[in-house]
Amino acid sequence: CCHACLSSSPVPILFPFTPLCCPSRSSILTGRYPHNHEVRNNSLTGNCSSALWQKGPEAEAFPIYLSKQKYQTFFAGKYLNQYGKKEVGDVAHVPPGWDQWHALVGNSQYYNYTLSVNGKAEKHGDSYEKDYLTDLIVNRSLRFLDDRSPQHPFFLMLSPPAPHSPWMAAPQYQKMFSDVQAPRDGSFNKLGKDKHWLLRQPVNPMPNSSINFLDDAYRKRWQTLLSVDDMVEMLVKKLDSMKELDNTYIFYTSDNGYHTGQFSLPIDKRQLYEFDIRIPLMVRGPGIKPNQTLQAPVLNIDLAPTILDISGVNLSTVNVDGQSFLAPSLRNGTARPFFLVEYTGEGHPTTDPACPKLGPGLSQCFPDCVCEDAYNNTYACVRTLDSKNNLQYCEFADSESFVEVYNLTSDPHQLENIVKKVDPTILQAMNQRLIKLQSCVGDSCRNID
Repeated sequence: CCHACLSSSPVPILFPFTPLCCPSRSSILTGRYPHNHEVRNNSLTGNCSSALWQKGPEAEAFPIYLSKQKYQTFFAGKYLNQYGKKEVGDVAHVPPGWDQWHALVGNSQYYNYTLSVNGKAEKHGDSYEKDYLTDLIVNRSLRFLDDRSPQHPFFLMLSPPAPHSPWMAAPQYQKMFSDVQAPRDGSFNKLGKDKHWLLRQPVNPMPNSSINFLDDAYRKRWQTLLSVDDMVEMLVKKLDSMKELDNTYIFYTSDNGYHTGQFSLPIDKRQLYEFDIRIPLMVRGPGIKPNQTLQAPVLNIDLAPTILDISGVNLSTVNVDGQSFLAPSLRNGTARPFFLVEYTGEGHPTTDPACPKLGPGLSQCFPDCVCEDAYNNTYACVRTLDSKNNLQYCEFADSESFVEVYNLTSDPHQLENIVKKVDPTILQAMNQRLIKLQSCVGDSCRNID
């Protein structure tokens, strides 16, 4: 929630240009592409909440600018996957710019977790009434609103664990959606032919054990989100009772997409396809007309400059790669003809016991020996999305120098890699755009020819 007084318009669909938690969240906080904030994956060695992150990008994240604008700031929930580790400051490390800090140590949990509460450890158990994290987040946010100074604006960032694993729904929701299963359309249970080697490994068609596994995950994810629905309702009602609802922007989105059975991959993210890189973005606030949808692309790197734009910060003074989507040119799709998607794969140095036949270098191996990530699942893509073109061109950093190209106008589910059918001059142009995007900084990310 961002309390402010500006007019805006309905906003488009969001692309988290890296399909993984920590790099995406780091981009939300900084407004920068991963190659500029240098958080590559969810590990400390990949700079997730590392000392390098804390000394550099975190010290220039958007909450600092809000604080300078006299905003009262509040954070609760999951921050970054490696936050709170002893080797990088433990719970005493509170990122600058936050007045109230209630951050989860480590990755998503619903019970039996530790919070850093303004730099002090607070341990929680397994009592629904006292400890269920989604409910705790909203309860503390309501208390913050009660205690705030009415003389200054406020900003809250609520980051619940849902719908992340381990998928522990509130007791009253654990029997919901018993007849729901993952959608069977598009690329569900399809063979990943003509794709990067990792996508050619899964058994196709999927065995019943994998399908039952992913259906169960899909249902449990929905169950956990019912508590998020409650959180949104309580927050909106609170703002209304304070007579601040019409003067407050509410952004509702996520950090990455997710797949359940697409190309026979049971569950995870980390892939370059739409199901992992494209997510909804909903915004309400002053001047926004209800029930409108725009298709122009917005990126995670646009959230920070948009929030700062609302707060009155001069964006020319801020080091960001993104741009405010308060700007009409971005909302109508004319300001960004193409953009970057990039990911650095993770793997184990030794063979995974769950999948010995595929050897070392893999990770995220699920039932039936389907591994969803690898060191060489490292890629960069240029995505073109405007009124004329809907294309994706991707290059892998692997021994094959593998390339994937999709025309999403004719093939929205990315079933056919058309790299061998495309005019070589188009491939060359896309390659040159990709090279520029991979080295862009600030203005050059927004003004690629």
